Parts: sequence; C-alpha cells; structure tokens
Amino acid sequence: MAARKKKKAARRRVGKPAELIISKARTKNAVKKCNVGGEFYGALDAVVRDLIKAAEVRAVGNKRKTLKAVDL
Repeated sequence: MAARKKKKAARRRVGKPAELIISKARTKNAVKKCNVGGEFYGALDAVVRDLIKAAEVRAVGNKRKTLKAVDL
C-alpha cells in the first residue's frame, strides 16, 4: 500500500509541462491538410512567446503600455 502512495507522489513530482499560450484544439482545427505532431505545439508556443516579448520591447521603447498590431 505504501509503495502505491510513493508511486503516485513520484508521478506528481515529475512536473507539469509549462502552460501553453496557444490552444491545441484550435491549432489542430486551423490545420487543413496535415496532421499535427506533438512537438509542434511546444515549438509554436515558443515562437508566440518570442513574438510577444519582442512586441512588448517595441511598445515600451515607444513609451506605450499597450501592445498594438504594429508591434508585431
């Protein structure tokens, strides 16, 4: 019985993956002619995070606190 509790606790400690900004379901629905590999979501999320960071830097550089489309 104690071994089961240790296994469950160990599974919980492994760590959750970072929460994605993008939606897996919406991404998959947007793709029409291909399948979506599991590693694609993480890579897409990283690109989106980089775009947001760059847009934020540009907005702050222009003395704004609001992100706009031109920041992309």
